[in-house]
Amino acid sequence: MPPSNAPVRRSGLGGGLEAGGAGAAANTRGAGQPQTQAQAARSSASMAVGTLASRILGFIKGIVLGIAVAGTTVGDLFESSNYLPNLIFMLLAGGVFNAVLIPQIIKASKQPDKGTDFISRLLTLGVTGLFVVTALVVVLVAPITSLSTTYSGSQLKLAITFGMFLLPQIFFYGLYSLLGQVLNAHNAFKAYAWAPVLNNVVAIAGLLVFIAVAGSSASTPHTVDNWTAGQSWLLAGTATLGIVVQSVILLIPVQRLGLGLRPKFGWRGTGLGATARIAGWTMGTMVIGNLSFILILKIATIPTGSKPDSGTVADSVIPGVYALNRAVELYIMPHSIIALSIATVMFTAMARAAAAHDFSGLRSSLSRALRTTGVATVFAGVALIVLSGPFGMLFGGNQEFAGRQIAIVLAILAIGAPSYSINFILNRVLYAQEDAKTPFVIQCIMVCIGLGTALLAALLPAPFIIYGIACSYTVSNIMGPVVSHLFLRARLGDYGGGLILQAHMRFLAAALVSGLAGEFVLMLLGGQSAQGFMWHSIAAAVVTLAAVGCVMAAVYVVMLKLLHVHELDDILAPLRSKLLSRLPGRR
Repeated sequence: MPPSNAPVRRSGLGGGLEAGGAGAAANTRGAGQPQTQAQAARSSASMAVGTLASRILGFIKGIVLGIAVAGTTVGDLFESSNYLPNLIFMLLAGGVFNAVLIPQIIKASKQPDKGTDFISRLLTLGVTGLFVVTALVVVLVAPITSLSTTYSGSQLKLAITFGMFLLPQIFFYGLYSLLGQVLNAHNAFKAYAWAPVLNNVVAIAGLLVFIAVAGSSASTPHTVDNWTAGQSWLLAGTATLGIVVQSVILLIPVQRLGLGLRPKFGWRGTGLGATARIAGWTMGTMVIGNLSFILILKIATIPTGSKPDSGTVADSVIPGVYALNRAVELYIMPHSIIALSIATVMFTAMARAAAAHDFSGLRSSLSRALRTTGVATVFAGVALIVLSGPFGMLFGGNQEFAGRQIAIVLAILAIGAPSYSINFILNRVLYAQEDAKTPFVIQCIMVCIGLGTALLAALLPAPFIIYGIACSYTVSNIMGPVVSHLFLRARLGDYGGGLILQAHMRFLAAALVSGLAGEFVLMLLGGQSAQGFMWHSIAAAVVTLAAVGCVMAAVYVVMLKLLHVHELDDILAPLRSKLLSRLPGRR
């Protein structure tokens, strides 16, 4: 359940740098040089491919998790507990790590020592702080769980047990972000994008062992009353192990940068004061946003609290946190694969343009990023609505009622999916200018909107609360770009808003036509009937997704060509070049 202004956790949100000194040296030199457009395109493509691989594995992980615990109270308890480490990390440090550090590291890299002293002290400070915070949170797991959920009795006890296994992830989220920002600032994007692949491999292996030992939720219903400590180790312990591997693997490419980093204490006179001043506003932004999400998480656990501990009878009519989180992961996917990859690369270019007071270049980069991103995210939003049913079945653990719950939530969220990416990119421009105060103001406005709509959702009957929260997210996501645009236009002037809007209208027209084609194929596959083919099993859902998805994609591409949309080539060209370069004889 990510805040609209916050960096998104990559939980499912190994390649490395080139071997030898040449690759390391090239990346180190890159910190002091602007990327060319071709280099930026290749970096975006590499990140997109890595993120796509991670998301495919994340898909598989979600399917296996659904087989393990979908449609059970235990599944909801695990989801709420597994969300807490990410929420707490983003609350305390996520914005600082993800949005503030790159400009400071780029500045430091221009020093004679290539930033070695500054980065060493920064990493020492960050790792020390993360360790202290994580230890404190683990000690306070019981009151934190009670505060952030509505659980009681045996449900609360199991949620606390899950928390003991999962909260140590906070330290490793922070380590992953710190090391990743050092790599990104030196134009070394590959490892940061590919490390989550290892996380997913470990998590999938753990879930498969869980199913082999404890059985699936459909064949062996898992309840709070019959849950064992061994099952907690397998389910929650391996989830944390995946995060550990994801972060520790980045030590290798960071070492290959050749910076000679080592622990260094004593932070006065190092320039960290400037970072701290910027981080203050960013910290405020994350605190405001994530404190509101503690309340939203608490509201989202109300339906689970109304379920029985020893059975799953009520689960068929009351969706919980599990359904919400699976739908969120699905609607965030286009942002993760396309928008985040483009924004991460463009953020570095934007930071350099801002530092050089090249506002024309800044506006140009922003316009290009929004148009290039939109060609994918607008289509994805329509596709997710059309395909919400089979997507729901993928994660419903072969249980039709669980699949329908996820499908309804996903269809609601997909409406605001393109807006989420737009708002993310607009806010990156502000951070690139080292302006963390304006995002704080924007976040305060969005929190008021989000909390107001979420509190309305809490008034709904238990079976409809999760759907109400999904509506709250969609309203916030649609309003986010409107608010951010007003602030950014006042600061930057016209950054091509008319051109961007015109491009998005073309994207939408093409996507709607493809959506109609997809609905027709879906109808042929029984999408309109509760006994239809796509509701039979996970395998049937996969076939439906492949058939309908291919038709929609083909129609969309044809429509873009007919409408003379050139932004599609900006995405496909670097990806095509990357894939062709991997073929034999194409070196």
